[in-house]
Amino acid sequence: MNQLIQIPIIIIIFSVLVIVGKLLYKQITSNKSRFLNAKEYLPEDEITTLRQVYYLVMMLIFFVFILYSLIFYENDLMGPMILEIILLTYIAVTLDYSTWKNRILYILLVPYGSLTFLLFGQSIIGIMDLLHIIVYVYLIKIYFYKFKEYTETNSLGITIILLFMIILLSFILTTIVEGVGPLNAMVMVSNAFTSNGYAILGSTSLGKINSLILVWSGYILSGAGTATLTASILTKHFNKRFDKLEALIENNENEK
Repeated sequence: MNQLIQIPIIIIIFSVLVIVGKLLYKQITSNKSRFLNAKEYLPEDEITTLRQVYYLVMMLIFFVFILYSLIFYENDLMGPMILEIILLTYIAVTLDYSTWKNRILYILLVPYGSLTFLLFGQSIIGIMDLLHIIVYVYLIKIYFYKFKEYTETNSLGITIILLFMIILLSFILTTIVEGVGPLNAMVMVSNAFTSNGYAILGSTSLGKINSLILVWSGYILSGAGTATLTASILTKHFNKRFDKLEALIENNENEK
């Protein structure tokens, strides 16, 4: 009976998180502050590319969640559970509830297993989390179509898919060969890809997720800095050439 009572409690808690998330999302999207404007930090071309990467990253995270649901179980699951709650709350916040399909999807998005484990300890409700495997497969499909549509609409290249496949294959290979869980494998692949070594940084799951955020944020910002510096150097160079050409034309006109 106690376990059955947990179900409505979990749904209510998730609904509160979604309501709070909607208020924050509305506040952020309506705020015109320069601090929240990505164009203040990154070149427009890189922002467009990052949008592509966003869809692929979401697909990868859902794939990792499927692995955790089917195969892997680690002692420290705090990080993946919190990440799942945040991610599913975000999806519920941005969901269009004008259709019955999305209303049903909302019920399936509730992270029963993660919230139950964090609030009440292990419970049989965690079995309901297996339903998320179907939801994750569905979301992977949705985000793939979004990636495809965004790429075609903005006439972007698909080279990013090659990079994504390299990272995905390396992730799977590392998981099998090194005998580590998905989170550890992702940390190792990320560190190797960004030339930070091949070690697992962080002794807890939350620490490992934090290292992933730091590694990829630094990688993106360093790329933006390099691109901005290159553009600045080229702009100054061509401005000098233009000034010389303009002065030469003026001298020729004065001689005439």
